[in-house]
Amino acid sequence: MDLPGLAERLVAEARATDERRLLVLHGPRDACERAANVALDAAGLDRVAVLSERDAVDATTRRPPTRSGDLLGETYDATVVDCHDACQPNALGRAAGTVDGGGLLVVLAPPLDAWPDRRDGFDESLAVPPFDLDDVTGVFRRRLVRTLRAHPGVAIAAVADTDEGVTVDIERDGLTHPAPRLVTDDPAVEPPTDAVFPRASYDACRTADQADAVAACEHLREPEQAVVLTADRGRGKSSAIGLAAGALALDARDVLVAAPGYRNASEAFDRARELVASVGADAEWDSDAHTLRVGGGRVRFAGPPDAAEAVADPDAATTPDVLLVDEAASLPVRLLERYLTGVPVAFATTVHGYEGAGRGFDVRFRGRLADSDYTVTDRTLDEPIRYAGGDPIEVWSFRALMLGARPPVDDIVVDATPGTTTYERLDPETLAAPGEEWRLAEAFGLLVLAHYRTEPDDLARLLDAPNVAVRALIHDGHPVAVALLAREGGLPAERRARMYEGERVRGNMLPDVLTTQLRDEQAGDPVGIRVLRIATHHAVRSEGLGSRLLREVADEFGPDEGDGEGGPADGGEGAPPAADPPEPRWPVEPVDYLGVGYGATPRLLRFWGRNEFRTVHLSTTRNDTSGEYSALMMRPLTDAGGVLHDRSAAWFARRIGSVLGDPLRDADPDVVRATLRAADATVPLDLSDREWRTVAAAAYGPGMYAPAPRPFRRLALHDLLGGSAAGLDDTEERLLVRKACQSHPWDDVAEELDFVSRRACMRAFGDACVALVDAYGGEAAREEAARYDGG
Repeated sequence: MDLPGLAERLVAEARATDERRLLVLHGPRDACERAANVALDAAGLDRVAVLSERDAVDATTRRPPTRSGDLLGETYDATVVDCHDACQPNALGRAAGTVDGGGLLVVLAPPLDAWPDRRDGFDESLAVPPFDLDDVTGVFRRRLVRTLRAHPGVAIAAVADTDEGVTVDIERDGLTHPAPRLVTDDPAVEPPTDAVFPRASYDACRTADQADAVAACEHLREPEQAVVLTADRGRGKSSAIGLAAGALALDARDVLVAAPGYRNASEAFDRARELVASVGADAEWDSDAHTLRVGGGRVRFAGPPDAAEAVADPDAATTPDVLLVDEAASLPVRLLERYLTGVPVAFATTVHGYEGAGRGFDVRFRGRLADSDYTVTDRTLDEPIRYAGGDPIEVWSFRALMLGARPPVDDIVVDATPGTTTYERLDPETLAAPGEEWRLAEAFGLLVLAHYRTEPDDLARLLDAPNVAVRALIHDGHPVAVALLAREGGLPAERRARMYEGERVRGNMLPDVLTTQLRDEQAGDPVGIRVLRIATHHAVRSEGLGSRLLREVADEFGPDEGDGEGGPADGGEGAPPAADPPEPRWPVEPVDYLGVGYGATPRLLRFWGRNEFRTVHLSTTRNDTSGEYSALMMRPLTDAGGVLHDRSAAWFARRIGSVLGDPLRDADPDVVRATLRAADATVPLDLSDREWRTVAAAAYGPGMYAPAPRPFRRLALHDLLGGSAAGLDDTEERLLVRKACQSHPWDDVAEELDFVSRRACMRAFGDACVALVDAYGGEAAREEAARYDGG
């Protein structure tokens, strides 16, 4: 069989089964490109997307692999991924998701036997300083090649350039020879007998699952209703959201669609526009504002933080009637909680995909939704729309990219405690070895669960990045807590100087921020280990496993061990013995500190603070997706780490007052309180006698805050950083943050903190100042207070 014949047969089989097939062409790049054109022509495929830096393959749509996200939500007869410049796991997975049933995914690759040992552009992104390209391993691609050679539906052909032209050696035809299927006409999808949405809303549905999802969204016409649509990719949930949005707009509702970016929501808007057109309604589409207007209703787009602001006050005139959140699993729980204001809301969440993991959504948010005042309607979409169930390319991509990775089942680990676990180093070669992938799936599944945006690229980073290592607590052979660690720092003086002058350095978060933003040229000299991710199995949370894991990491890399990436420590009392550790990935050298950076929430700040991590920075810009400010924290392990921490923390304390009054003026007061509590630094009480008299007069007498805010701010920061010797309660501390530190107007502070009036708010502020003066005031303050307090 020649290549044209193979392509014809692959596509014929794919069309007969409504499945997809995968063709791998490996060899020199030019030869692969010419062979791809031959195969596509022979197969008669018209709509072709190409992910490549070059234009040698004929295409309807072409993007560089770095922009593979542009294809999300689009479908093609064939998609070609050129992996010669870079093998990007995200691009592979996204490309597979764009191919319709009956279509062909084509992968162009270097010779497969040599591919794992060949370094490329993606590997360059893993070679973060002080490591270089030679330190990157090829574990991910070795495993990828193994899956390509083993899975049904995958054809492999070696191509070569010769004097006679391109030669093709078909190594594997990829044909599955499926049993014949009974072909029947799909029955029309019938709307519910009591349907309120237009009949066209249901006529546009491709499956009964999708129609059920649209019907569930009819509940959104009533207040405090929530709908959760759960599906794997390609099941039509975004289309269902769009049809519901269009139907609600036709009913004169103001519908707000939230997603990480408009491209993520474009399919929903397309379906809404098609529905409105199908019923002949007059409509106006504003492509710049991403707004569809029809009669008295509209469908409009907002980013996640903006959507939270829009529904913050359900009684405001600008508040939407309905909120639809697409790709909800890509958003952090704290942001999702902000949508629960009483406005009817639907959450569409992907179970396995690139915008987040539905498992995390289920475990971490469902309980909070259930505890709310909402009535919740759940629908699951199981039936694929783009291709038949059991499609071999979906099965392959789920395994190759770990899209189906899950933690251990609850029953296996539910009795795990710190004392029943061992602390182990998880070696990438061992994790990816044949027969051991279940452990990789469980460990990676824990990491997916812990973070709202874990992608296939992260799998390659775990397996191949020289600066990354994995530690875990193991219970009965299964991981119950996992930490993904990254080595940073230890940078030469020349590199540190370039960083100080503006050069960015990948993979070195704390040295980069401390050097470039906070102007500490020596920050990249100490060696640190940053906790990229830490995850505890949801069945055994609050058992102390995360804290135990961090203690073990600190013990392993701290000065008591003295051998850099030494052997893992023993488990707790009664724990089974640890396995023999594999060879270390990192060079043996001292580590000066542990670090972490994350979207700051009070709960997370308390967790890290309990584990001896101390604040050194709070970012001055919010994350575009989560809407959170990021905290950077350190735990010193050596004297050098202590010196870096102390000067960073002192600089944090010195500048935080002015930062809170300007770029962090809108930071959540509970985030500010927890951030300051977790800092090991103080604000000196450098108040003059006149400033002390000003504060004391405001606390005890007729004095005022407005003419001299500085001493009030200094006192508030001193108390919040120093452990609250004044004994203020939560409301008083929030009041100090909002007024003394962030300078919000009295009326706004009174409304936010639920004071009955502006005067009551000002009186409470005075009471808090009394506590501050009593706790810290010197002779001048006491004399001033005595004038008004019975003196």
